[in-house]
Amino acid sequence: MLLELPRTQAAPEIARITDAEAQAMVRAVIRLFERWQVPDNRARDILGGLAARTYARWKAGEIGRIDRDLATRLSLLMGIHKGLRYLFTDPERGYAWVGKPNPVFGGQSPIEIMAAGDIFSLARVRAWLDAERGG
Repeated sequence: MLLELPRTQAAPEIARITDAEAQAMVRAVIRLFERWQVPDNRARDILGGLAARTYARWKAGEIGRIDRDLATRLSLLMGIHKGLRYLFTDPERGYAWVGKPNPVFGGQSPIEIMAAGDIFSLARVRAWLDAERGG
């Protein structure tokens, strides 16, 4: 006998990432971009074309509301950072890896891939790191 499973809501009432979590991720990603030596214009591309003024506010600690797209990008960036920390025992090697050309990415650096501006490029780098570490 088949039983119908209860349906889930299309728009859950509870945010997947709270505002406080999103703001903490913004602060972490800004520090991460500094470690990766990503210029502001490229960082804004990675964040989906974030306005220069908004990014400057973020760097000054004025973080407003984070929409779903940005929250997803921030989450992917944190996952990339986590993957690098697992792969490299020396954090500096992981920070440098993102800026070096990589044959896996057609000779482009992971930063160049991520700076394409679409979420899929971020996911591509994250998926490769996850696969490389066996996760």
